[in-house]
Amino acid sequence: MWVQRAGERYRGGDGAGIETRHAFSFSGYYDPENVRFGSLVACNEERLAPGAGFAEHPHRDVEIVTWVVEGELTHEDSTGGRTVVRPGDVQRLSAGGGVRHSERNEGREPLTFVQLWLTPAPGFTSADAGAEPGYEVVRGLADSAPYVLERADATLAVWRPAAGERIELPAAPWVYVHVVRGEIRLAEQTLTAGDAARITDGRGLSAHALSGAELLVWAMRAEPSYG
Repeated sequence: MWVQRAGERYRGGDGAGIETRHAFSFSGYYDPENVRFGSLVACNEERLAPGAGFAEHPHRDVEIVTWVVEGELTHEDSTGGRTVVRPGDVQRLSAGGGVRHSERNEGREPLTFVQLWLTPAPGFTSADAGAEPGYEVVRGLADSAPYVLERADATLAVWRPAAGERIELPAAPWVYVHVVRGEIRLAEQTLTAGDAARITDGRGLSAHALSGAELLVWAMRAEPSYG
């Protein structure tokens, strides 16, 4: 297990009113020892001031999952979707062979969200038949309910343990735990908001909530595939 602290993330930003924290090599930051974990290639914490946002830009061969922490995210893409995503909602954009989208804070309050990028599993790259763009939002994802990302052979669960509660982590080749809020104890390490743990071939691990917390827990099984 390797823990990345919130303060160890690379600081970025792409315009006025945008503050970003990158967990992996991204944009102008490159570390050859930190380019991916399993199929996960990005975990960005984004903070957008009211009126700020990312203008329309392209993606391909990536699965983009977004979790809003506070505020409202307005998403628009070339599949025809225009959606306002709120805390508790899971948003997925499958780029397939190519898609364009924009992300903005059109509300009056600051917006914070976590965005994760995963590479597609074999059979879902732009080189494969049927790799069309796709989009969905799951409203109000229930606590611990699995969200299966078939195109990346990965599963996300959002846990909201109360203080003193223990959570059994999944047994998978790659497990990624991101602390959205609160404080947990994991294998003798204390993690707080913005910290993340990367666990390889973990068995029998549990997270102990030291306070009320919210966790994003990824279980990944497929070797990365590139189109």
